[in-house]
Amino acid sequence: MITDPREIEKRSLEIIESKLTVDIPQENLAVVKRVIHTTADFDYAVNLAFSEGAVEKALEALRSGCDIVTDTQMAKSGINKAAAEKLGCAVHCFMSDLDVAAEAKERGCTRAKVSMEKAARVAGSGIFAIGNAPTALIMLREMIEEGRISPKLVVGVPVGFVNVVESKEEIMRTGVPYIVARGRKGGSTVAAAIINALMYQITR
Repeated sequence: MITDPREIEKRSLEIIESKLTVDIPQENLAVVKRVIHTTADFDYAVNLAFSEGAVEKALEALRSGCDIVTDTQMAKSGINKAAAEKLGCAVHCFMSDLDVAAEAKERGCTRAKVSMEKAARVAGSGIFAIGNAPTALIMLREMIEEGRISPKLVVGVPVGFVNVVESKEEIMRTGVPYIVARGRKGGSTVAAAIINALMYQITR
């Protein structure tokens, strides 16, 4: 039995790589392996889509200490705080802010939409990791097209059945760097895993 946490992780990633049945570009491999490690779901070897140079551009942004915005407190909690602090990256989630909730109620729209508008004002050129709310992705797409926001990377991995597939496909057409889980799969843990996989390439 292996009991050392580092050795367990190392062995797990080795097993994952040995069982991959598709060719994955080397620059994307660490992200794919980390997501499979988090989910035990090899579908992500096929589902994860990367825009050209997405990982390289994300690493450059992280090295510069960019802001990271999530759409759930769960995703924020899952992002490795020590790694983010080492890079000088602040991690934000505005979904539960009182002003966001009040404005969403007044306007009759989702908190996800209002939280992305707030994020645009605070961290408009950072990295956005969306793991739950397709309306957050839709709002990002609108703001990108209007020139109100210019993300360094959009991680688009919301999970579910309504607007999920469509919102992912739309963000892939905006021209911004992206990592997207095509189809219905995803979630906050996947969003956090992708951010961690990127940060670990610099901090470990």
